[in-house]
Amino acid sequence: MPRSPLLPYALVLPGFVLASLIILSPLWQIGLLSVSDVNRFGIPRGIVGADHCRSVLADPDFARALWRTAIWTFGIVGGTIRVAFPVALILNRDFYGRGLARVIIMPPWAISLTMMAIVWRWALSGESGMLNSVLRGAGVIDTNIQWLAQAATAFPMQIMIGILVSVPFTVTIFLGGLSSIPDDLYEAAKLEGASAWAAFRDLTLPLMRSFVNISVVLNTIYVFNSFPIIWVTTQGGPGNSTDILVTYLYKLGFRLGRLGEAAGLSLMMFTLLLALTILYMGLAAPRMRA
Repeated sequence: MPRSPLLPYALVLPGFVLASLIILSPLWQIGLLSVSDVNRFGIPRGIVGADHCRSVLADPDFARALWRTAIWTFGIVGGTIRVAFPVALILNRDFYGRGLARVIIMPPWAISLTMMAIVWRWALSGESGMLNSVLRGAGVIDTNIQWLAQAATAFPMQIMIGILVSVPFTVTIFLGGLSSIPDDLYEAAKLEGASAWAAFRDLTLPLMRSFVNISVVLNTIYVFNSFPIIWVTTQGGPGNSTDILVTYLYKLGFRLGRLGEAAGLSLMMFTLLLALTILYMGLAAPRMRA
């Protein structure tokens, strides 16, 4: 009996409907809150249209948080790719202890992000932190540095933490891509007289392009919405100088009780992230096909 061409779609349909309900139901509720006058208990009391979105856009703290979010996202995603790719190349080589090295690199990803942020908050403490102790012991500094008490050092340190906790996941993606490249290609290139750099440039990089694109998209989504690192270390301080959109959103909704504006901001963040993802994939698709 011939199989119906609609059978695969019928098998996927229940899961698709369930996923749509899970995603669209909260999105509908947030959309309703964003256009309603909402009390502190989250109960809509009337339609106000786009007033909440206009109020958020007029807030100077929003503009600063948006700019800081761009630095945060591009800094972590770009830094992660630059660190993870060489690490993946090393771990893809055959050497004694490779299995152990692959295991060692995974704990920062397996451990709760909140717990990692707590550990780093202790390590960066201006009074008894490990970093100050190491730097004083090495003679680099004479007095303790208040790493998290000033924006000039707090935000770069938070970006560094974000890179360190994002590297293991990205390395895993790159290792999957590197293991899928046949060794015969490198052997043929070597027979043709290609150098190690030429093989990397003309074989590894083009064949890894799709995996790089996947890691960029996934890391962008993950980092853009990342809350624990900044909240645990500084709660957006000092003086809101390390706030990004997600911490600004939290303060709007749960500290100031402006739930309508928080809902409007969450919709804007969703739209912005979706647009950036579609734009990037649209730009990357021709290069992937090439």
